[in-house]
Amino acid sequence: MRRREFITLLGGAALAGPSIARAQQTAMPVIGYLGAQSPAAFASRLRAFRQGLEEAGFAEGRNVAIEFRWAQGKHDLLPSLAADLVARRVDVIVAPGGAPAALAAKSATTTIPIVFEMGADPTALGLVGSLSRPGGNLTGVTSLSVEVTPKRLEFLHEMIPSGDVFAVLINPTSPTVDSQLWNLQALARDLGLRLEVLQAKTEQDFDTVFKSLRQLRPAGLVFFSDTLFGTHGEQLAALAVRDAVPAIHQSRDFTIAGGLMSYGGSFAESHRQAGVYTGLIIKGAKPADLPVQQVTKVELFINLKAAKTLGVTFPPSLLGRADDVIQ
Repeated sequence: MRRREFITLLGGAALAGPSIARAQQTAMPVIGYLGAQSPAAFASRLRAFRQGLEEAGFAEGRNVAIEFRWAQGKHDLLPSLAADLVARRVDVIVAPGGAPAALAAKSATTTIPIVFEMGADPTALGLVGSLSRPGGNLTGVTSLSVEVTPKRLEFLHEMIPSGDVFAVLINPTSPTVDSQLWNLQALARDLGLRLEVLQAKTEQDFDTVFKSLRQLRPAGLVFFSDTLFGTHGEQLAALAVRDAVPAIHQSRDFTIAGGLMSYGGSFAESHRQAGVYTGLIIKGAKPADLPVQQVTKVELFINLKAAKTLGVTFPPSLLGRADDVIQ
């Protein structure tokens, strides 16, 4: 190689060096967001997540990037979507909206940090060793939505004490369906009630469910805690209003949209906390050192207009316990 060519190469390397260094310094961390439903269904939850992320000092597009993967309600797609995020080498995976996304993420990687958000007990599902000491690469936020499913039946029966047959809607693909159904059936026996169990695996099953309800004519309908139902509260409320079905749901969205009542953990708070934890991990915190956060706030929303339309009356005991009363 001639001396002039050698000097030129050295000069080029010297110029490229700072440029590469600057690119490495300014490369934004990447969050992999594993959504079990669709962007539209998760809109309010994403707002809460981004709020928590901002509280931790991060804003999408400014100093952090987010790669979204959406299963569109098809749980069987979650494992491949999680594997795709792992292949993308994201810095942290967020698995919100229930157990299916968290379990898929856990199966995909033992090294990339994972932040889950769910209504179930993560220790019972084998996601973490304990709430205070998660261990491994997972931590996150849990609410009481799954645990309070029997309370929904109790409230609906309190609202309609003359009813002796109630319908319950389950998602048979949910990892928590057996425990929820066992607890609900135990309460039904104690109250002397009979349960009619209906199933929905996807949004497309909803019309069939309500067609069955028109034939069964139960006193009321209890929705199980599940991502599918939780993220379609407005649609389910419209169906319940259309067919005049007294129903209780896990999300306030259902009641605000015209449903009779809802009882469950605060989705806004759990997703906000998931955002905060994601930010802490990006800053260097280890999931094993972050205790699983428990959202203890449980909300009871009731809709007086819906009750009037259905020809039922909220007893004072329920009115007094309501966090919000929609006129």
